[in-house]
Amino acid sequence: MASKTFYAIIAGAGSGTGMYSLPKYLVPSRASALRFAKAYPVVLLARRPESYNEIVSEINGSGGQAIGITADATDSATLDLAFQTISQRLPGSKLAAAIYNVNGGFTRKPFLDLKLEELDASLNAAPRGLFAFAQKTLPLLLDSVPDSPHPPTLIITGATASVKGSAYFGGFAAGKFALRALAQSLAREFHPQGVHVAHAIIDGGIDTPWGKNLIMNNGVEDGKIKPEQIAEDYWHLHTQHRSGFTHEIDTRPFVEKF
Repeated sequence: MASKTFYAIIAGAGSGTGMYSLPKYLVPSRASALRFAKAYPVVLLARRPESYNEIVSEINGSGGQAIGITADATDSATLDLAFQTISQRLPGSKLAAAIYNVNGGFTRKPFLDLKLEELDASLNAAPRGLFAFAQKTLPLLLDSVPDSPHPPTLIITGATASVKGSAYFGGFAAGKFALRALAQSLAREFHPQGVHVAHAIIDGGIDTPWGKNLIMNNGVEDGKIKPEQIAEDYWHLHTQHRSGFTHEIDTRPFVEKF
């Protein structure tokens, strides 16, 4: 039965992340929302209601509890308003898990054609966005440490570009590298305080409905990552005992080159 005392929040809702569109690097929030909704009310943040409406209806229709809030997770002011709404809708509830699933600033082009505003878009969605989201959620996660059913958790979605700056991906890799660096710093600061901070490198195409026609790994069966598997990985991170926190995982299909 879902806990009415604690809740989970996912920033970047939708079949991809909800805010931006890029088949290889987007992690579906729907599967994570459904998985966490088995234990908690789930709050979904996105810049457009159409990014979360379907997921919210699906969870609520199946007996769970979900709330969609229109907000830009990279903006502190809109996050303040979002958490005011959460306090009103879930009075007395504490934060058990927060997932930063926002992507943006993806541009594939030669470096000399890259514009400064394209680099800024990547940095805004990745380290700057996580900065705003973490500053809002970490105090709430710290407050949950004494009585949360599992260690309060902040999960940050990364990509292949978090560790490998490929040709033509300079702007995107710059943001993802910085995102990973900030995640590492947060883990080292907040693990000793009881909050589990984990960074997930998603290295592969995602098997989403809108990506069915995308051929990856020569079309081999299970050549794309199942969204449900990512959700299970995230749930596993959340339920890890503090004696063995995993800071970073990387997930890829069995045939993916790395």
